[in-house]
Amino acid sequence: MKNNHNPVMVVRKSGSHKSGHHSGSWKIAYADFMTAMMAFFLVMWLLSSSSPEQRQQIAEYFKMPLKVSIAQGDRNSLSDSVIPGGGEDVIRQQGEVMKKTVTKRDDFKGKQSLQRAREKLESLINTDPRLNNFKSSLLLSVTKDGLLIQITDSKDRPMFPVGGRIPDPYMVSILQALVPILNELPNRINMTGHTDSLPYANGESGYSNWELSSDRANAARRILVNSGLANDKFLRVIGTADTMSQTGTKADDPINRRISILALSPEKEQQILQEDVLLQPQNAVSASDVSENTVTPPILDAHDNTTEENAK
Repeated sequence: MKNNHNPVMVVRKSGSHKSGHHSGSWKIAYADFMTAMMAFFLVMWLLSSSSPEQRQQIAEYFKMPLKVSIAQGDRNSLSDSVIPGGGEDVIRQQGEVMKKTVTKRDDFKGKQSLQRAREKLESLINTDPRLNNFKSSLLLSVTKDGLLIQITDSKDRPMFPVGGRIPDPYMVSILQALVPILNELPNRINMTGHTDSLPYANGESGYSNWELSSDRANAARRILVNSGLANDKFLRVIGTADTMSQTGTKADDPINRRISILALSPEKEQQILQEDVLLQPQNAVSASDVSENTVTPPILDAHDNTTEENAK
């Protein structure tokens, strides 16, 4: 019997199937990785090449949105800057966010400038014959108010004749030697005269230590100006008599007879100028304002014993 059915052959292919839709995914992941690495190295380079002030400025910038959101406003302060958190020109970097940082940076530079001036003075004292012989009479210190230069008196070598206001020649030489360094500083100057507690011959009712200390300070100022120091460098010239003795000394110690030259820090100068602003007439309190805010005490009757007892 003949079989008319043709055999059916089934062919099976072996091997793994490649998924076409996954073939490019590694490229995307690699590109993301490279982008992240590039951003990382860029940040590291910026951190290594920027100054502490610049890093502080960047930090302040990123703090700004949080401050604004807390204040429920569109800017970081109440100034009239057109750009919230910025200045008139972004490139200039004079915005509100940077004001505090810039102020700190300026303060730091100011202190560095005063410290360098002190070092120059110390070097000058060691080399200049006008100052070298008077090391013990020159006291230098950098304080929060500025660079303080004190020219002190001594029992054996007074700066001024007893009770006099005309300085001795060596005092004139010291002041003349200080002029170049004081001219280099942009800081303005306070000049103060001090005396010891020994009373002036004419007593406090006449010409006293108050007038003497003021006259000596002004005499020192005139010498500095005549030696080339700009007259507008002075902010105040005052006399304090014997009210400001040196720490750890007796009031009648000769070291308290001195002239103080204070190269003012910017903060101290602004504080002094602000005092003058507060004393302007528009800031004065009128007598009517005082009377309106003053409670008039009750008038006590001399015969009202109950009221007198309650008032005691």
